[in-house]
Amino acid sequence: MSIPGSRATPPDPPGSRPPDPTRLFLVRHGQSTWNGQRRIQGQLDPPLSALGEMQARRLAERLSGRLFDGFYTSDLARCRVTATTVAAEIGMNPEPLTDLREIALGEWEGLTREETISRYPEEWARWERKPSWDIVPGSEGAEAFEVRVHRVLDELLERHPHGDILIVTHGGVIQVALGRTIGNRSHGLFPFVIDNCSITILTKGRARTVISGVNDVSHLHDGAVAALARRDRSGGLTPQH
Repeated sequence: MSIPGSRATPPDPPGSRPPDPTRLFLVRHGQSTWNGQRRIQGQLDPPLSALGEMQARRLAERLSGRLFDGFYTSDLARCRVTATTVAAEIGMNPEPLTDLREIALGEWEGLTREETISRYPEEWARWERKPSWDIVPGSEGAEAFEVRVHRVLDELLERHPHGDILIVTHGGVIQVALGRTIGNRSHGLFPFVIDNCSITILTKGRARTVISGVNDVSHLHDGAVAALARRDRSGGLTPQH
């Protein structure tokens, strides 16, 4: 029954509704043994720490039962193990992709902040004045890293024009993805806090990509996991992703 003076709204014609957006669920790996030691990782391959394994299990519980249209991981161990832990809860196996690796940090990989200062005093002094990945001897470099990250994320967005995509990767990769969304480039220090096993969500619609959430760690912030995470959180100028 129509209301007098009102107009009936015709249904949308077939195909007129915009497609559902693609959402990238970007997850940083659980804490590694080197995160706990505040040692620069880059593309070296330390395992998860006991805390990192616990974080991965909490992440898996958080994502349990959620449906994803794609599941990808960096091929480095700290990501693969995190992703494998999640896989058992969501019923999907992750596809490893080399391009999802952290930035390669050349001769600084494997060193602590103190060791870096001792062995590379000139480069460290330049880093403190104006941080840049291009200062690091043998580094992949800021531009090459950004190009790689943009390329792999664009390929995944093309592969999945809609739906939710789960990506287990590294802090630097997530920072570059966020930076592009807000129109910033990163040459050294990153502007966002991206904790281990946090969830960051980018939503790509028809016209633009927006940030739907950053560094969600609500699944970690209770009991012993929260206490350990606060105690072991990395800090300082040294890149430790």
